[in-house]
Amino acid sequence: MKETTKMSRAVSQLEHIYNSLNTDFFSGELPVPIITVQSKPGTFGHCTTAKVWQRKDGGAYELNIAAEVLNYPIEEMLDTMLHEMVHLFCRENGIKEVSRGGKYHNKKFKDIAEAHGLTCVPCGQYGWNTTPGDNLVEYALSKNWNEIRIGRSSLPPMLHIGATGVAQPGAGQAQGGKRPSSTRKLVCPCCGQSVRATKKVNILCGDCMETMVETA
Repeated sequence: MKETTKMSRAVSQLEHIYNSLNTDFFSGELPVPIITVQSKPGTFGHCTTAKVWQRKDGGAYELNIAAEVLNYPIEEMLDTMLHEMVHLFCRENGIKEVSRGGKYHNKKFKDIAEAHGLTCVPCGQYGWNTTPGDNLVEYALSKNWNEIRIGRSSLPPMLHIGATGVAQPGAGQAQGGKRPSSTRKLVCPCCGQSVRATKKVNILCGDCMETMVETA
C-alpha cells in the first residue's frame, strides 16, 4: 500500500477523503470546510461552531485533524472526521446535539451519528462518543487510500474534541496510547508490495508469486 509522507499531500488527501465521506455518508449535503492539521495535544480534532474562515464564495467552517493523530490507522481518522462532520451537519440544520458547554453529546448526536455510519458508545458524564466500526475499515480498504505516515510527536492523544472546542474522553482507546488498528498489514518479502486485510488471510503477490507475510 502506498504511503503519504508530505504534509501538502496529506492535507490534499484529507480534502479528498472529506469529499468522499460527504458524498457517501451525507449525500453531498454538507458544505466544504477548510481542512486543517494543527497541533492539538491530547485531542483528535475539532469542528468550529461558526464559519470562521473567509473566502471569495463566503465563509467556511474549520475542520481540524490533530497533527498528533494524523498517522493513526486510517479508520481512526475516518471516525474522527465523520464525528466532526456530524457536528457540522447539526450546525447547518439547527440541531442542538451538545450541551453543558459542548461537553455532553446527547441522544440527538447519537441518532445522527449512527444514521451516518458511526458506531456510538456511552461515555459517562460526556454522553455519547464514537469509535471506529468494521464498516469504516471495509470502507477504507474499498477506497485503497494511501496511508498517511506523517504525524507530530507529542503526548499520546486520549480525547475527542467537542463541537465547541471542549475536550472529551476518547472511546475504546487504551490508556496512554493509540487504539490498535483493526486491519492486518501483509508485505511481499521480495518486492515489498503491501496490502491490508480485516482478518487472517493467505495472499500471494501477483508479481512475485510469493506468499505475503503479516507484519506488526
